[in-house]
Amino acid sequence: MKKHFLMLAVIAMAVLTSCNNTVPNPEQVKVNPSPMAVVADKVNVDITGTFPEKKFAKKGVLTVTPVLKAGDQELKGEPVTYVGEKAKENGTQVNFKEGGTYRQHATFDYNGSMDKNTKLYLRFEAKVGKKDIELPDLLIAEGLNTTAKHVSAGDNKPQITADKFQRVIQQMQEADVLFLIQQATLRNSETTTQQMKDLQEAIKEANANERKAIHSLEVAGYASPDGAQALNEKLAKSRQDVAQKFLAKDLKKNKINQNIESNITAEDWEGFKAALENSNIQDKELVLRVLSMYSDPEEREAQIKNIAAAYKNIADEILPALRRSRLILTTDLIGKSDDEITALAKNDPAALTVEELLYSATLTNDRAEKIRIYKKVTELFPSDFRGFNNLGMVYLQEGNVAEARRCFQSALQIEPNNPDVNYNAGVAAMADGDLKKAEEYLGKAGGTQANLAAAMGTLYTLKGDYKSARSAYGQSATNNAAVQQILAEDYAAAKKTLDAVAEPNATTAYLKAVVGARTNVKADVLSNLKSAIAQDASLKAKAANDVEFAKFAEDAEFLAIVK
Repeated sequence: MKKHFLMLAVIAMAVLTSCNNTVPNPEQVKVNPSPMAVVADKVNVDITGTFPEKKFAKKGVLTVTPVLKAGDQELKGEPVTYVGEKAKENGTQVNFKEGGTYRQHATFDYNGSMDKNTKLYLRFEAKVGKKDIELPDLLIAEGLNTTAKHVSAGDNKPQITADKFQRVIQQMQEADVLFLIQQATLRNSETTTQQMKDLQEAIKEANANERKAIHSLEVAGYASPDGAQALNEKLAKSRQDVAQKFLAKDLKKNKINQNIESNITAEDWEGFKAALENSNIQDKELVLRVLSMYSDPEEREAQIKNIAAAYKNIADEILPALRRSRLILTTDLIGKSDDEITALAKNDPAALTVEELLYSATLTNDRAEKIRIYKKVTELFPSDFRGFNNLGMVYLQEGNVAEARRCFQSALQIEPNNPDVNYNAGVAAMADGDLKKAEEYLGKAGGTQANLAAAMGTLYTLKGDYKSARSAYGQSATNNAAVQQILAEDYAAAKKTLDAVAEPNATTAYLKAVVGARTNVKADVLSNLKSAIAQDASLKAKAANDVEFAKFAEDAEFLAIVK
């Protein structure tokens, strides 16, 4: 290519100089980058060269237009005009004696059909005075690197908004048995309260219901913090004992075999504090400060009793409720099995709660079935944004970007600030080429979104901001992140990233082949191209024309793979 270009330049110079030192071509032309490269759907090139001394005619005019040719396409860049010292036309003046510098920037819109046989030419309009001079187009660069186009919004996984389904839900029910001051006698009035009757019925119902199970039964004995430590310990233990015997007798009567756990709290300062905070007792803030100032129980009690006015109300309103035993039933409410939920999701989805219906979609890998279930969620629970978000997620996985965006819009109308939905809407907007909207949505996705960094890296890459993209990707192990590392010529990092991709695909293998080509490891090029083409046959033609593999263009093993 270089020799061919120099020959054209020499021929052009000969033609021009035969016309009494008319208008020469620029010599030593350089194109950056070379080969050309796609950045953010644009092909940008900087072209530089020199006009030799005593070659540019004083009345000469040279207009140079960069022309990108790809197949039957021809795209023109902005022309630049250079003029001699005595030319009347406008343009950048070139000194005859000293020559000058040629600089030009050109931008072309990229389209996918440019991948093959792309060449950059300079086209000239030249004249000296009134005499026009014809010059052929001058080839200055060949090949277009499209590695950046391997970056895809589809590489960013859409985010499901999880259900809150729990197979086992624990329910707690309590009953208090109150005792007189410094006593542990179980009074009949305390064992026949409605609270106690409800607890006894709940125990029997949990034992009999196949959808329920007794998780635990506990009896806790307490003493109010207004007596001596030793006495309180004895009282708490005695109160626990009598309540436990009562409960054990009731279990035996109903033929329920259940262990009873027990514990005691000799001086219930936490209960005292909670009751006081919820009371209307005057000076309660003062008493609460005393509680926080003294760690020794006896010192606490003495200081509180010194607050005479408050203490009388405390003795009458707070302490009696702390002289108790507490009976605590914890029940496991057992939900439907996966088989039951799956059957109902198919035959009677209205019989499921929103959490069960959302959960049912996670029990299948069939995307069509997921779509059916999530549609049903949106019908039965239209005010729950999760149905719309998750439906959009599946559409996005299916490549139906238009339907995905519609679903995300519906979800955002319900929950406009939800990070999951904004993230998904951003990914969908990127897939649709709407980078402005993508940036807006991703800006609302919040820092809790696990995939947000990778999505921002993709957005920056698509916008051509490679520096920000590399920073955003961080440790993301995705094809997109590897592309950015390849463009930065960090091949060791790219290889490490590609090896760590969770779900490698044809693009992963193709990019590994690119790394192999750039590091001159032929075995990696061949093996990975075979793998990539086996997964996606369209990559055969891509590889055959890819400038990344130009050095292998005549290699028999390479040609056997791509032809």
